[in-house]
Amino acid sequence: MTAWIDQALWCLDRRQPAVLISVASVRGSAPREAGAKMLVSAGHQWLTIGGGQLEWQATRLAREHLTDADHPDRWVRDIPLAASAGQCCGGLVTLLFERLRDADRVWLLDARARLQRQESFEREVGVGGPGVAPWVGLQAPAAASHPANRFQAARLLDPSDARGCPVLTEPLQPDSLQILVFGAGHVGHALVDILGTLPCRVTWVDARDELFPDTVAPNVIIEATDTPEAVIDQAPPGSCYLVMTHDHALDQHLCEQIMKRDDAAYFGLIGSATKWHKFQQRFAARGIPPERYARITCPIGEPGIEGKQPAVIAVAVAAQLMRLRTQLAHRAAHAAGQADLAVTH
Repeated sequence: MTAWIDQALWCLDRRQPAVLISVASVRGSAPREAGAKMLVSAGHQWLTIGGGQLEWQATRLAREHLTDADHPDRWVRDIPLAASAGQCCGGLVTLLFERLRDADRVWLLDARARLQRQESFEREVGVGGPGVAPWVGLQAPAAASHPANRFQAARLLDPSDARGCPVLTEPLQPDSLQILVFGAGHVGHALVDILGTLPCRVTWVDARDELFPDTVAPNVIIEATDTPEAVIDQAPPGSCYLVMTHDHALDQHLCEQIMKRDDAAYFGLIGSATKWHKFQQRFAARGIPPERYARITCPIGEPGIEGKQPAVIAVAVAAQLMRLRTQLAHRAAHAAGQADLAVTH
C-alpha cells in the first residue's frame, strides 16, 4: 500500500518532477481496478495501471504537462478503452492526474505514517476549477448510514461536489495480511522476494543475522533474534505463519509455540509428507490434541504446482496466501453486509 507513497517521496526528495496517476473510476471491463496507481517522470515510470495502450496514453498525457506551468496541477481524463485505446476490454476508465509539488510532501508523509500505524482513512482530492483551488485532505472514514460498506466500496470519483469541482474520495487501508516467515534459507529468500511485491506485511525471522539481505521491500521487517517465541507471542491475531527453518527440531519447537495461540489464519510447515507424518507422531507423543495440529498445512503451497526448486515452492506458497487473502476479504465484506442488514431491520 505504501509503494506509491514511497516512490512519490523519492521523486520529491530528488526534485524530480512527477505525476501521480490514479484509476479514479471504472465502468465496464478494464485492466485494473479503481485505486490502481502509477507514477510518471520525464524518463521513468513506476507501478502500473494496467499496461497496454491505456498506460501509454496516460504516460503521454502526464509528460505533456509535467513542466507546463500554465496547466492545472490536478485534472481528470476519461479514456474509452475500445474507442481511444484500442483495447478489447471495452470499458471506460477515468484517470486522475496529480502533478506533485513540494507541498504534497505533507500529506504524503501523513498518509505513510497512518498506514504504518495500521490506520484506515480516506484521501480526498479536489481537482479544482474556476475560483476553486485544488486540495488534498486525509480524514477518517466518513460516518454514513452504512459506514462499513461505504468504506470498503470502490467508490472513488464523485462527479461533482457542492464546492463546484470533481472530487475524488479513495479509501486507504493498511495491508491486512500479516505473514511471519521463520527461516532465512533459500526458500525463505525466494518467498520474501515475492511477498515484498504483494499486498501484505511480512516479518522475517531468523537468528542468523548474516543471512539477511542488506535491503528488503518496504513491507518487510527483519527480526534477527534467538528468541523467535517472543515474535510469535507478539504477533497480531489472525496472522499467517510459515515455518521453514534449517533445523527440524527448531521447526517442531516453533510449531508448538504457534499452536499455543490457536488463532492463526494460516499455519504452514515446509516439508514432505514423510516429515509431516513424523511431526504428527511427535505432537501426539507430547499430548497435543490432533485437532490442534490438523490445522497445519504440510506440505505447503497451492496444489498442482509441482517442483522442489526454491522459486517454485515460493510461487506456490505465495499463490496459496493470496487465495487466502481473497477469501478473508470476501468473508469480511459478507460480515459487514450482514451487520448493515441487522441495523436496517
